[in-house]
Amino acid sequence: MRYNVSMAVPSFYELFNPVLEALRQLGGSGSVSEIEDTVIEIIKLEQKDAEEMHRGNTTKLGYRLGWARNYLKRYGLLENSARGIWALTAKGRATASVDKDMVDKEVHKIPREADARKRKPSEEKNPPLEEDLWEEKLMDKLRTLSPEAFERLCQRILRESGFIKVEVVGKVGDGGIDGVGIVRLNGLLSFHIVFQCKRYAGSVSASQIRDFRGAMQGKAEKGLFITTGSFTRDARNEAARVGALQIDLIDGDELITKMRELGLGVKIKTKEIPEIDEDWFKSF
Repeated sequence: MRYNVSMAVPSFYELFNPVLEALRQLGGSGSVSEIEDTVIEIIKLEQKDAEEMHRGNTTKLGYRLGWARNYLKRYGLLENSARGIWALTAKGRATASVDKDMVDKEVHKIPREADARKRKPSEEKNPPLEEDLWEEKLMDKLRTLSPEAFERLCQRILRESGFIKVEVVGKVGDGGIDGVGIVRLNGLLSFHIVFQCKRYAGSVSASQIRDFRGAMQGKAEKGLFITTGSFTRDARNEAARVGALQIDLIDGDELITKMRELGLGVKIKTKEIPEIDEDWFKSF
């Protein structure tokens, strides 16, 4: 189905129904990257438009999809887990499509008390959602880390996730390998992995994935590429190419979700709104 949109990258209002359709095609649930890839197919968005940057490391499409998901969540059609998986609710499964004006009206019918106190007449119609602010703050914090500190942060995340013998080895001429480690499955099987971690304010390309794979040859069974940015669709396809060494990808959104899940650099305040732990970052 071709959706009528008014611009190359649709407004978040125009993404309501493509998001619902994407989740239906994905079986009712999906990760942020899966939803984005499926929406790109649904609305026939060209790759150059899908990679257009909004600000920082966020694409315009990714930013607007985030708004669309949160509006649909507040409207009762979507839910999301701490692991970053979004899913249709029972109401969402029963809803074929929505009227964007009706969603907007319902979401803003009863402003939350905190919003009502803070909102001023001069503010834009749709202020940032409170639950989104911590993610932007955390990403800003990650961008201020030195490359060495970011490598140590990734090392900590891998250790907390169950990897063993995780070492940072990045140096000039390393071919893109920043570290090595071992992942154990059920205490029986072990796999050597190499990882690359980049504070990147953009999209990692397929050629960068191929370069990383070249550096992996003879060193590990699997690779892991961690970035504060995003991955192009071609990069994701290249990472999972059949017959080649497999590379798992963690983009900025997934990195933030993992940090919240592990309680690294994030503290939960009242109402379970994450707060950036400034003191935690001083150890890097």
